[in-house]
Amino acid sequence: MKPLATLILSGKDIASAMSMSDYIVAVEQAFAKWAGSGMHVPPVVHVAAPGGAFHVKSAAFREAPHYVAVKVNGNFPGNPQESGLPTIQGAILLADARNGSLLAVMDSTEVTAMRTGAATAVAAKHLAPRRARTATVIGCGIQGRVQLLSLLEVFSLERVFVADADVSRARRFAAALQVESGCEVEAVEDFATAAPHSEVIVTCTPARRAFLGSPHVSPGTFIAAVGADNGDKQEIEPELMARSRVVVDSLDQCLEIGDLHHAVTAGAMSRDGVAAELGSVVAGKVDPHISPEDIVVFDSTGVAIQDVSAAGVIYERCKAGGVGHSVALN
Repeated sequence: MKPLATLILSGKDIASAMSMSDYIVAVEQAFAKWAGSGMHVPPVVHVAAPGGAFHVKSAAFREAPHYVAVKVNGNFPGNPQESGLPTIQGAILLADARNGSLLAVMDSTEVTAMRTGAATAVAAKHLAPRRARTATVIGCGIQGRVQLLSLLEVFSLERVFVADADVSRARRFAAALQVESGCEVEAVEDFATAAPHSEVIVTCTPARRAFLGSPHVSPGTFIAAVGADNGDKQEIEPELMARSRVVVDSLDQCLEIGDLHHAVTAGAMSRDGVAAELGSVVAGKVDPHISPEDIVVFDSTGVAIQDVSAAGVIYERCKAGGVGHSVALN
């Protein structure tokens, strides 16, 4: 049998095939399928490097459509300032689990950003106040933009505060997103002035020390903690984690690299203190018992089920639409 050609897909190819709402559907389905044991997810592999790190995430469908995805991402927070390169760069390999055929090689930057925002939207849909109107986004990079756009798929936000360690960056971000989002976006010099007045807070920074604590959060707030994707990063104070209803994307992974990791290390929480995994909530297997006054933290470390589900849809659409370049690799 002649080997199948491999589809090579750039970030632009992918962006032309998928909207945020498409990612949300794919990610929500992936979490539900994972809760039903329909996915296989090996542990994450981390490779340290000067100025950053590489991580390898992989997942497979146990049943049709029989896709396996392996993603290799380089994460170098200093890139934008030091070299003008993106913080995250890498590729996703999509293969057929039945015979090993390499179906596609695609840029991972676009997929990683969008599927991360989609996970926040899925979590917010199931866990956040239904009529949230005000949000604060802390971190005005690529992920900050994606996070805001993902929230707008779930809520009719009227006012959004944005904050960044670089105030001028926050102002540029606010001006651009005001036009793109259609809602009022205001840059603030100190997130602490805005966060207590927000029903939704997103943290998407490269911080290595916690900065969001109980004084910054009002009862009933939903927090998406997105930045901590390795064991050295931290955004949420352990004390705030302990007094919140914590829902994780992956319990084992968050215990290793998420804000949960730091809360457990500090003795503020234990594994048993986690309310639920998101997949179990989406599948209706677990009720996290959230009251209107509860603070909810979604600890989002990024799970490979998001990658394989999104990559499968991207491959099918691009192949059907003649998008990308087909290459015979062997």
